[in-house]
Amino acid sequence: MIADLFPDSSHVRVHGLSEVADRELWEFAKANSFAIVTQDADFAELAGLLGSPPKVIWFRTGNQTTVAIADLLRRHARTIEAFEVDGSVACLEIY
Repeated sequence: MIADLFPDSSHVRVHGLSEVADRELWEFAKANSFAIVTQDADFAELAGLLGSPPKVIWFRTGNQTTVAIADLLRRHARTIEAFEVDGSVACLEIY
């Protein structure tokens, strides 16, 4: 759904990480140069404590369908791209 914009994106299920602790997922993302896209405030808190990498994209939209999340990613693609290269910011909040 978003591979045209973010071709290297993946999902935790693909890596067998659906049920791991937040810190383990954090370390996986850091070791593999992934950003974490989430609705979970815990990752935003980790970004505040630990900085990046990994970077965190935090959707503050409440529960949304996969289609709605893909639409949000598309609408904010330029902001996300700028965030990815900004070394001074660890977390991007999207409303």
